Parts: sequence; structure tokens; C-alpha cells
Amino acid sequence: MADSDKPEDLEPVERLGGADAGDRLASGRPSAKGETPPKLKRHIFLKIDSWLDSTLWNAGYDLVETWEEITIFFRRFRVRGLKKLGFEIAGEAMTLGTAGMVVLLTLAQPALEETKKDWRNHDNFAVTFLDRYGNMIGHRGIIHENSVPVDELPDHLVKAVLATEDRRFFEHFGIDFFGLARAMSENAKAGEVVQGGSTLTQQLAKNLFLTNERSIERKIKEAFLALWLEANLSKQEILSLYLDRAYMGGGTFGAAAASQFYFGRNITEVTLAEAAMLAGLFKAPAKYAPHVNLPAARARANDVLTNMVQSGLMTEGQVVAARRNPASVIDRDEKDAPDFFLDWAFEEVQRIAARFKDHTLVVRTTIDLGLQQAAEEAVASSLREYGESYNVRQGALVMIEGGGAVRAMVGGRDYGESQFNRATRALRQPGSSFKMYTYALAMENGYTPETVVTDGPVSWGNWSPQNYGRSYAGRVTMETALAKSINTIPVRLAKEKFGIDAIIQTTKAMGVETPIKKDVTIPLGTAEVTVMDQATAYAVLPAGGKASRRHGIAQISNYAGEVLYDFERDAPAAEQILTEQAAIYMNEMMTKIPYIGTARRAAVDGVLTGGKTGTTQAYRDAWFVGYTGNYTAAVWFGNDDYTSTNNMTGGSLPAMTFKKLMDYAHQGIDLKPIFGIDQPMPERQEAPAVADAASSPDALPPMVRPRSLSSQSTRLIRDLAARLKAADPLAIPTARTARAPAEPETTGATTR
Repeated sequence: MADSDKPEDLEPVERLGGADAGDRLASGRPSAKGETPPKLKRHIFLKIDSWLDSTLWNAGYDLVETWEEITIFFRRFRVRGLKKLGFEIAGEAMTLGTAGMVVLLTLAQPALEETKKDWRNHDNFAVTFLDRYGNMIGHRGIIHENSVPVDELPDHLVKAVLATEDRRFFEHFGIDFFGLARAMSENAKAGEVVQGGSTLTQQLAKNLFLTNERSIERKIKEAFLALWLEANLSKQEILSLYLDRAYMGGGTFGAAAASQFYFGRNITEVTLAEAAMLAGLFKAPAKYAPHVNLPAARARANDVLTNMVQSGLMTEGQVVAARRNPASVIDRDEKDAPDFFLDWAFEEVQRIAARFKDHTLVVRTTIDLGLQQAAEEAVASSLREYGESYNVRQGALVMIEGGGAVRAMVGGRDYGESQFNRATRALRQPGSSFKMYTYALAMENGYTPETVVTDGPVSWGNWSPQNYGRSYAGRVTMETALAKSINTIPVRLAKEKFGIDAIIQTTKAMGVETPIKKDVTIPLGTAEVTVMDQATAYAVLPAGGKASRRHGIAQISNYAGEVLYDFERDAPAAEQILTEQAAIYMNEMMTKIPYIGTARRAAVDGVLTGGKTGTTQAYRDAWFVGYTGNYTAAVWFGNDDYTSTNNMTGGSLPAMTFKKLMDYAHQGIDLKPIFGIDQPMPERQEAPAVADAASSPDALPPMVRPRSLSSQSTRLIRDLAARLKAADPLAIPTARTARAPAEPETTGATTR
């Protein structure tokens, strides 16, 4: 054996690190200090790989074995035939139910956002409202010291309300599925809606947080808010809020106010017959208001008594006296309060007066009851005359005088039927009336009414807008494009010149408070706005480009007479929104539309008029927004459920309603010019005749504004009032001065 084969020769190699070390020595490569030999590394990785393989295989094997054991176990519960069908249905129902809950929770998020607002703030204010001349026109808010706790209310009043509105109020948790099933059954039997499935809590949720909009989304919000109220308030608190917040007709809110208004007595003193009449008002206050229709109110009260007997809350013997002696009410004038305006004004008061310590206030508003009545009659008569033929059921109107004072507001055809204010809260597409903002932006950027633009095909991405007649006029002036309401021009201006962001900024600057979603279609009026937004923005034009400073509150005082807020004193000065030259150009173009354009039915007799029509796709919305030197008004007609009208355009019913109101408003007043327009009125082209025209024998006569003072007398009184206001106050003599004898006249001699 060679020397190298001796076992002793291997010992140093093993001490150096085994076979790997031997390899290194054999190769002649020295081992770096701290370096792991390559063969040792491979050995470690092989071990890791082996461990992973075995572990994963064992885990998979164990999982298969476990799943097989579970499968064998559940085979004991396997069903066949009809039972299997039932289980399959139940499984699918659980799956769909889980998905449905996820969807409902997603939809509930906007509803729960409402609860973050100071919804109890309503209770902190007790406001008496006056019109622009100081006449009382209504109240809003609740005086806490006059609010009666539920425990102190007459037992028969609480029973009457629960028997009629929610018999299972103390048993459900906001949503009554049994009551809903019963209502659906009764409605199916009657073939119409005779019972409602909403609980009292759901109705309170609607009154506190939501509107009367009929939609699935609103009902989902209502249900979640009802659950939230039940979780955060006691049953007594919910019932108390419901009795305090519900509209009860006659401009009254809450059972306590209604008891005083109708019966002249405290709510704690009402009889059973009176309690039944009050409980009957919750369903339809305008229809069953006893000062308007006493027979209907008594019939409804009799139904309430029947409900009390059927629900087991009273016996027939206990209610027979109330049936035989129905309640009587105090005679009152049928003077309608401007409730839509008061609701909006109350919100304005809460915003302005939140910083004031005193919340029991007297508020002088800007409303003119003469113009308000004329506005209500203009909308109502238009719906009476043309509503059926145009298939339209709702309308809204806002009228603003120069300076920003809101003189009239119509939020719908009947406040008693629906308290949802379509003038300030309904978001509707304005159609072509929105084009004004694009043209105003163009005038700000160097365009003029005589600038020539091209009416031709235009595409923006996948969108290719077309004109109403699906034809093109070629080269036209900006004035003609606006008067004829050509669609391609504002789209081309937005695409090639200004962009969507600049148009949105213009709307905000001119007073549109509704957020405008960025979309390439908004130059044609696809963004949603309110009637108030449109009236506010258009009022910038006759004001020479200055902000219209829309407001409904002129002055706020406490009951001690201290003036806490005065608009003229405390409101910021009007900012210049458009340059005067841009405003002049816009007025030049807008005053052509009622005479040669799409709004020929809107031209006010003898008064220069400007404005723009708007009609949306499928004829869902029809607008006219116009102005004179004195007033600006926005008029909208449509349906709450967004169904199409019968081809109603902005140049038809909205334009005619505008004219009807403005003809009345301009009688016997000093006519102011539209800013920058001094030429006579353009020659008017007659509008095409419409069905059921106002000239028919059945048409209502035009409204005539009663004249109490001549325009000269009005100017004299206003001038005198201004002088008295500016005059220095009289010095009031002190008691010592009053008692002192008059000094004798002197002629230079000394006197004692």
C-alpha cells in the first residue's frame, strides 16, 4: 500500500472538513476562511428539497383523507327526491341572501352618512317668518318648553295614532314584516293601494333624513335608517319625534301645533273625536285638513275610530259617542302659507343663525306674497290646462328680483300631497338651457355674437352629437347658433377650445351649487342641477356679470327686537363673475331667443325678455330660464318618476308659464333695462299654435295684478324711507334740560 493510502493520512483531511475538504485539497484550491464547502451546500439543499417534498405530499395526503372522512360523514345526511329540491332551493337562497345583504349594506352607506349630520338641530330653533313687508306668514321649528312628553299626552290620542299608523309599533324593530305582508294582501284583494307597509319609524326616518322621492334606493335607505333609529332611540323618543315633526296641514307641523290651529286648545285637552281627526291627518294632510274639507276630515276620523276598535285598543261602546258627535274646528281663512319657501328659508336660518346664542327668532324674508300667489297659480293653471295632454304631473319655479332676493318659489303642485321641494332639491338635467355657460365662457375668451363658427359633424371619442333636426347649417354666427339651439357648436367649443373643466368652473362661479360631474356630454345639459341653481346663474346676466347673491333672508331679530343679521349689512358685496363686455354680449344673444329663436312663447308683453329653453332626451324634462331687467325666473316641468312627457319642449309649457307670471309681475311697476341693451325690442316672430291654446273659450283669463299704489307714489315713499334711514337721529333732551327755563334774549345788558 502506498503511503497516501494509509488511514492515518485520511485523518487530517477529515479534520479539515470531510470529503469536500478532501476534494479541495485534491484540487489544490485552498479553503477560504468561513466559506461553506460546495458539496456541503448541495447536501443541505437536497435535505431541504426532500423535506419540502415529503411535507407537501403528507399534507396533501392528510387533506384528501380528511375530506374523504368529511364526505363520508355527510353522506349520512344525503336527501333525495323533493327533500333534495328543498335543500337545493334553501342553499341557493342562502347564497343569494348573502349576496343581497352585501348589496344592501353597500346601498346603506349613503343612508348612514345622513346620520352624521346635526339632524336634531331642528329642535333648537323656533322661528316666526314675515314676508318682505312685515306680515306674518308662518312658523317653523319647535319650542321645547311647549312640547308635551308622550307620557303626558291623552291616552286616546296615542292609541288613535298607533291604530292608524302602526299597530305593532312596540313589537317590531323598525321594520314590520307581518304588517308589510298584511298590507300587500289587502292591496292585492282591493286591486289598488289601500294600505301602506311602512312603520311609524320608517315614516320618521323619511321625515328626518329623506325626501318623498319614489325609488327603490330611497326605500332601502329608509329601512336602514329605521333600524338605526330603533337602535339609538327609545320607542317613546321615536313616537315623540314623529308627533312633533309630521306635517298636519294648514302650514302646521306636529300634533301640538295642529291642535291649537284646528281646535284652539292644548294637545293635552283634545277629546277622542278630536284625537281621531288629528290621527287621520298623517295620511294626507291636504286632503283631510278640516279647515279645508270638514266632511272629508270627519269621514277620515270615523275610519280612525274603526281602526281603534279593530286593533283592540278600544271597544265600540267607547267610541260610539265620538262617532255621534264628531269634532268641530275653528273657522279660519283659507290663506295658504308659502310652505315650500318656508322650508327652504328655515334651512337658511339654521345655517346663518347657528352661531347665535338665541334661537327663538323673528325672520323677515324676501318673499312677495302677491308674486308667490301668481307663481303658484301660473304653475297650477298650466298643469290643469295642459298636464293631461302633455302627460306631465309636476312643475317647479323660482323667481329672483335684481339684487338676489327670492320673491317666489313653487316646489311642486301640492305641498300637502308631497313636501319634497323640487325647486331646491330635485336634480334634473337642464338640457339646452345649460348651453348658456359654454357661450358665457366663450364671450369671456374673446368671442362675440358675430363670431362665425361651423355647424357640422363632430365626434368626441365614441360620442357623436347631432342637432335636433339631424341636419347641419354650416357657417353660422354665435348668435344664430344659440338662438337656434344648435348642438354641435357648444360641443366643438368645449372639445377644441376650452375643455370640460373650464365649463364646470364657470357654472360654479355663476352660482350653481350642485356638484357637476365631469363628462364630455355636459355642454348639452346632461349634468343635473336644481331649478334654484339655474335661476341663480341666469340672474348674473341682467346684473351686468355680477354675482346675483341669491338669498331668502333679509333680516333676523330676536324677540327683544335686536337685529342679529341683516343681509345688506352682513352679506359680502357682489363679485364680478363675468366681465361687463361678456355680459353685454350674452344679453344681446339671449334677448333674441324669445323673438326669433326657440322661446317665442316666453316674450313678455311690452317688456324686453331674454332666456333659453331646455329639453332633455326622451322629453323627460322641459325648462325655460329667462329674465327681464326686473326679474329672473327658472321654470321646470316633468314627472317625479322620470317618465317621458308627451313631446313637451322648453318652448311650450315652461315658456308659457314664464310669460304668464312675468306679464303679471310687470304690471304697474317701473321697468328696468337689461344691462347693456338699449335698442328697442326685436321684431317678434309668432310662435306656432299648440293644442288647447290659451285663446280657447275654456282658457283661464290672464292674471291681473291689483294696484295699491302708483309707481310714482311707490318711488316717493321709497325715497322718503331712504332719507329717514340716512338722517341723523334726533337728540332726546334729558330731564334736567327739559325743566330748565328758557334763557331770556339779551341786548348786550347784563341780566340776573
